[in-house]
Amino acid sequence: MQKRPPCPPPPGAPRWVAMFHRPGQGSWTVGAESPDRAPVLYAVGDMTQTVRARGEEVAVALWGPEAGAWHLFDTPAARDTAPAPAASAGTPASGAGTPAKLAERMTGRRHQVLLAGLGKAGLYDLSAEDGEAVRAMAELLDEPTVRRVAHWLAVAGGER
Repeated sequence: MQKRPPCPPPPGAPRWVAMFHRPGQGSWTVGAESPDRAPVLYAVGDMTQTVRARGEEVAVALWGPEAGAWHLFDTPAARDTAPAPAASAGTPASGAGTPAKLAERMTGRRHQVLLAGLGKAGLYDLSAEDGEAVRAMAELLDEPTVRRVAHWLAVAGGER
């Protein structure tokens, strides 16, 4: 793996920002930003998959707010640039408690899918109560059911 320069914090007020670095460019660029973490993580997954499908390496830095200031968070894509199957082969970054970490990631993924479906249906301004309902659904439903609900929401929003 090539050495990469450290990622500087993004400009402006702290929010969730995914910064991407490709060896050919030699600099960090903003790939996604939002006041909420879930949409940024969803975008990171899609962008990382696309870049890797092209056979290119990608490095991601996830910046977000913590105590009113910028904080650099670790992301699966930022830890390594190997394809997903190799990353689950027990890398030192995964540490103890891997099954719990996987369950947390899968719940997070279901949460992202539901938020994306709501966004496609035109529902962006969610209240705290709405957010709690989405979290509850993400914890209770399995992946195929969540995808089906997200599909219904997208169709209701006019996407086919």
